[in-house]
Amino acid sequence: MAFNPLEHRGIPLEDQLRNWDQLNVDPVDPDESDPYTKCRIITMNGIEVEAILFSHHFARVCPDLDVKRKLARVRYIEAQQQKVVNWLLPGPASVLETTLSYEQVAVDLTGWVARQEPDPYLKQAYEFGLLEDFDHLYRYANLYEMIEHRKAEKIVDQLTEVMPGRPGYLQHRDPFDNVRDHYDRTAAAPLSKLHALTIMSAEQQTMNFYMNVGPMYMEPIARRLYQEIGLVEEEHVTHYESLVDPGESWWERLVNHEYNECYLYYSFMQTESDPRVKDIWELHLNMELEHLHIACDLMRAHDGRDPESVLAPALPEPVTFEPNKQLVRELLATQIDYTTLGTGYVQDMHERFEKMQERINAARPPQELVIDEHRAKFGDEYRLATDGPHPVERLRDKPKA
Repeated sequence: MAFNPLEHRGIPLEDQLRNWDQLNVDPVDPDESDPYTKCRIITMNGIEVEAILFSHHFARVCPDLDVKRKLARVRYIEAQQQKVVNWLLPGPASVLETTLSYEQVAVDLTGWVARQEPDPYLKQAYEFGLLEDFDHLYRYANLYEMIEHRKAEKIVDQLTEVMPGRPGYLQHRDPFDNVRDHYDRTAAAPLSKLHALTIMSAEQQTMNFYMNVGPMYMEPIARRLYQEIGLVEEEHVTHYESLVDPGESWWERLVNHEYNECYLYYSFMQTESDPRVKDIWELHLNMELEHLHIACDLMRAHDGRDPESVLAPALPEPVTFEPNKQLVRELLATQIDYTTLGTGYVQDMHERFEKMQERINAARPPQELVIDEHRAKFGDEYRLATDGPHPVERLRDKPKA
């Protein structure tokens, strides 16, 4: 039977506080761990960071001292969860290696969501962003070989291909055209709400990560590449956050956040290959079940509505990290030249887009420079094409000079 988190209480909140030894988890092995284990860690870190930030924003506009204290108690446990999850990442891994895993998350999590999404408009939004994150993986992979002299298959294995996506210089749009229509909270499938919250959270964490680690590099090309892709990630957060209906009350959003955490911890518990990490997903699920019930009680008391009226009666099929090579290749062949116009998508350039391109790309973009430098240094560019040549002929690998 499908798992219904509303039917399980989990661990009482007063029993969830952990001491320093319990928080001190051993990281996964950077060389031996499943690449998708690292992807699950990065995803859950983004989900926990979003939960913490949302709770802080809620507290800042909430006049009820009692509610603020309840939010603070749950938020402190969420902060402990975030530390445990993020500290699972291996210390010996470089920032750039972690970056490659971040982009593997963006490709294969967004790809899975796009394949499952029932709403055609939301599905298109995920497909659009996916081709840009796929391109970012390619750019960072070339940077990785240049400055660390290693190949990206060390990180992504053969699970995710590495080759050009939507060309980097075309990823810069007038901010007016980054805002999408939102779903209708009264009509959208519960799964659609979970998808939107998940991808928004993951992209937000990627944006945060790049804006903080980029200036720590000494190599000029690395600093420039993180700066450019960090700005594209800001576009992506605008793109995805606008899918969420702003008419949802704070209480409804709180319940959706907690339900989504239950969904993802439950999903990853089902699919995790590392027994020790799986135990952490299970522990955190049992904590989140109680957080969900607290949020539901707050919604009943302050919103005058039953949470069951907005939540799915049971969790959907588990979110699964798996290769999305066929989907990506189909999108490359059919959507690589898409851009946005207002809240829709077009294949032709328009005035706002062209003006943005003229201004921001007046100097050669770092995403192009990194490939120029790689070809100058090695005679070609780094790619990992496991399933044949690039679907777009003009983007196929050029022979060495």
